[in-house]
Amino acid sequence: MVGSPFEQFEIIPFLSFGSLGQNFAITNSSLFSLIVLCGAAGFFSFATGEARVVPNRYQVIGEQLYALVADVMKDTVGSRGAAYFPWMFATFSMIAFANLIGLIPYSFTITSHLAITFGFGMATFIGINIVAFREHGLRFFLFFVPQDVPVGLLPLLIVIELISYIFRVISLSVRLFANMLAGHALLKILAGFVWGLLSLGGLLALAHIAPFVGMLAVTVLELGVALLQAYVWTVLCCIYLNDALHMH
Repeated sequence: MVGSPFEQFEIIPFLSFGSLGQNFAITNSSLFSLIVLCGAAGFFSFATGEARVVPNRYQVIGEQLYALVADVMKDTVGSRGAAYFPWMFATFSMIAFANLIGLIPYSFTITSHLAITFGFGMATFIGINIVAFREHGLRFFLFFVPQDVPVGLLPLLIVIELISYIFRVISLSVRLFANMLAGHALLKILAGFVWGLLSLGGLLALAHIAPFVGMLAVTVLELGVALLQAYVWTVLCCIYLNDALHMH
């Protein structure tokens, strides 16, 4: 029997710790968070551990990912963004590897949970605000004051600007969470449909070809979405960082 397409998102405890078991346990989410961290760190250590003038395929992938984030930061933030490159690159790598590892059968996609993506978003939001106040102090509040508008509209517009600024963290986290959740649920539904047709046997089993091809197409699409979402996250974070540095 094919289960619900949302079973793959359930948080399952693997190991509880004595009397703390009711409040503290290692779950599939925490386990795969560690796997993602070790996977990203291990890949880049392996790819760049013995760098060559003529790179191998792993070094090429690592360098291309490095150059991708570096180009985004240079085009969006400018030369002042170089100091924050490690932060952006680490976030990009974690999200990309989390999305890709989640495509492996019987694995777990940590970015399909709003708590995880909101944690990433909140950490980024807090970091950007720390940078903003370090650079501009209390002058950063002028960012919420639109220029060349009637004085009577200023209070309303300031509130709107402030709300839209706070909602940045929500837009970051919900966008990533919704894309991962919807894509993986669709894959599960198509896989269940194909399996159901195969179990019927006879000529009806041949009817699985169309949904099977569709499932393969969605899998390839999800592979692209996994990388695209990490890229979009990085672009948006760079835009927000540029606002914090230059108050544009």
